[in-house]
Amino acid sequence: MFTSETYIARRAKLCEKVGTGLMLFVGNVDIACNYKDNTYHFRQDSSFLYLFGLQIAGIAATLDAETGEAVLYMDELTMDDIIWMGPQESVSDQAAKVGVTKVLPKAKLADVISAAKDREIHFVPTYHAETTIRIANLLGKSISEVENGASLKLIKALISMREIKEKCEIDELRKHMAVGRQMHMAAMAMAHEGRTESEIMAMLDRISLMNGQPVSFPTICSVHGETLHNHSYKNTLKKGQLLLVDAGSESPLCYATDHTRTSPVGGKFTNQQREIYQIVLDANNAVAAACEPGLTYREMHLMACRIIAGGLKELGIMKGDMDDAVMEGAHALFMPHGIGHMLGLDVHDMESYNDTLVGYDDETTRSTQFGLSALRLGKRLREGFVVTDEPGIYFIPALIDKWRAEGLFKDFINYDALEQYRSFGGIRLEDDLLITRHGCEILGERIPIEIDDVENEVNKDTYHNK
Repeated sequence: MFTSETYIARRAKLCEKVGTGLMLFVGNVDIACNYKDNTYHFRQDSSFLYLFGLQIAGIAATLDAETGEAVLYMDELTMDDIIWMGPQESVSDQAAKVGVTKVLPKAKLADVISAAKDREIHFVPTYHAETTIRIANLLGKSISEVENGASLKLIKALISMREIKEKCEIDELRKHMAVGRQMHMAAMAMAHEGRTESEIMAMLDRISLMNGQPVSFPTICSVHGETLHNHSYKNTLKKGQLLLVDAGSESPLCYATDHTRTSPVGGKFTNQQREIYQIVLDANNAVAAACEPGLTYREMHLMACRIIAGGLKELGIMKGDMDDAVMEGAHALFMPHGIGHMLGLDVHDMESYNDTLVGYDDETTRSTQFGLSALRLGKRLREGFVVTDEPGIYFIPALIDKWRAEGLFKDFINYDALEQYRSFGGIRLEDDLLITRHGCEILGERIPIEIDDVENEVNKDTYHNK
């Protein structure tokens, strides 16, 4: 964990922003997999980690916005706990590590909340049923009241703090990018005929776990990259296919990496694949070159879309005026997602609060246009933001057929030319960017991304017969 001073300062700043009332933070609990004592891997709630730093199941905390008093609610271990888990630090020692001096038994939380019934009680949105039920019982509210009753003031305060990464967070992210790089280098080396998607996915899991934590999200490892979030791993790789791997690792302090690379199975891109790959790479590089504080990420998204549309026009896939095509959304046939999102303690950072509140504000509002509506981060960039840069081009037969049957964007899309791309798949290239004072930095040593470099990595075949 970070220093106790880090957590003390965060809580003090949050109290200043919220101003009044009592803030309630309910940590995650162990979730049963198929019976009570067989649980999924425990991962603490990100809001709790940010403010209190403790990876303990069932813990809770209150923070008084008016007095600044922080209280942890946790029980000392029983002998049964020690038998099964071994000796542990005392609750007071654990609390001291994050700068909390007052610790009460879990059972006392209900009394504290009851005594504060005439005050405003702030809590963040829930995503686990167990947490929703626990808060409902504490507050004497219905499930629906809890689901709809999260504090907007608390949410906005936390977003304003967490979106600007502190030096200690940036250091943690920088350090762990090496693990993300190792994962993707392994995937490239394994992109050979006869390998299975499941083999490669398992290797990525192994690398992440060997460095302390599981993957930061379910790995996408597929020869069907046109399916944006493909979590099937049943295919055996064939020479000439494209292998899209979107994967990341969670650091020891639970910060996420998130990269995507697309490799040629067998080590050689076809001419058609090279042409599409280079367009995506041009868009990726252009975003990284242009990002700086004060620009909106919506501008970066639209710039990438114009590069993609222009490249596709050169290949005869699109036609007409590409500025108009992007403005009307014709390019979204090929890139139906946004250029990126926030990254931090969550791989889609803070989106449990509400992705529109995280990515937009009063100045920059979310579009309803297909494709552009999927942009998760549109607002102005600020120094300290960490964002993903992930343009892509996808040929989705069902979507192509739908648009063609409906006669959509015939002035911009050459549907006849698309026939030779129906089995192409998809390409996505993703880096993690730190917005700096005058521009941006690609976090960590960049994973090979240039065409020749990717081919060289695949041809090394480091994992042959392993």
